[in-house]
Amino acid sequence: MREIAGLRCDEVLELLPGALDGELDTATAARVRAHVAACDQCERFGARYAALVQTLRTRHAPASAPDQALRARLRARLAAERPGPDA
Repeated sequence: MREIAGLRCDEVLELLPGALDGELDTATAARVRAHVAACDQCERFGARYAALVQTLRTRHAPASAPDQALRARLRARLAAERPGPDA
């Protein structure tokens, strides 16, 4: 477990999904990149993880994203089927 760029390897592993999805703030994303660039273990794992995510996204991506109306109907249906607090 190494600390590089202010992040330990376990912290980088937790942040990788957000880094790949562009969900991290600029400073945190830069720290993750710096850690991965300097840590051979995280670089190897990160590269394999990124390749797997890309493969899954490519192979299992929907033909087109559902429109807003469909998403609203799905949310309403899921909410209606969710058991209440008394269940």
